Amino acid sequence: MEASHYVDGFVLAVPEENKDAYIEQSKRFLSIMKRYGVLSYIECWEDDVPDGEVTSFPMAVKRKPGEKIVFSWMTWPSKEVRDVAYEKSMNDPDMEHDPSKFAWDGKRMIYGGFTPIIID
Repeated sequence: MEASHYVDGFVLAVPEENKDAYIEQSKRFLSIMKRYGVLSYIECWEDDVPDGEVTSFPMAVKRKPGEKIVFSWMTWPSKEVRDVAYEKSMNDPDMEHDPSKFAWDGKRMIYGGFTPIIID
């Protein structure tokens, strides 16, 4: 990756029984983002995510019993490309906008945009 790239990161909790639905929704989201320039997209399902005493992924998303943590990121050529992509995706007919249809609780999702400082 070049230093001009931009990264969006996400952490959320998904009920275990919604894993397949989450994967399908993520695939649909990826297909939309590909239209608008995303370079890479990684979704990771909890495997070894300990509870913390002061802070942790489970604490950050207020994980409930029966939920798994998802850690995800996508890379863009630049913040500008990402900003335009999000704006366009909001009007994309394939984009789901109804939170009641999500396989997770969007209110507990953590997300943000990041400028890479070390790339190897």
